[in-house]
Amino acid sequence: MNDENVIHFGRIAAMLPVKDMVRAHDFYTRAFGFTKTFENGNPVGFMILKREAAELHLSLQKDYDPPPFNVAHMIVDNVDALHAICQSEGLRIIKGLKDKDYGLRAFVFEDHDGNRIDVGQPI
Repeated sequence: MNDENVIHFGRIAAMLPVKDMVRAHDFYTRAFGFTKTFENGNPVGFMILKREAAELHLSLQKDYDPPPFNVAHMIVDNVDALHAICQSEGLRIIKGLKDKDYGLRAFVFEDHDGNRIDVGQPI
């Protein structure tokens, strides 16, 4: 492949449909420490949350019916602490925290809108 056909990718952000923008904003900022960097609409229909290199894009979808599979994957440096936060928030844990044979300590949780998010930490 010659240089003119080389493609370098930048960040990719997870888009999470939410039924209640205020609730989703409050959860991700309070529990996970994200900060709102952008919002659009009145009422707000789209919001960007950021923490370090991670971004979550929230999209208001009042009739959202969440799928029965993971919609996002997060890599963190303290999966045990995030798991504890999810438990303290009363979130449903879909797959329990354990070391996986593919080199991650991981679990899957479901947020308040039913979005299943896989969280891992390299072992």
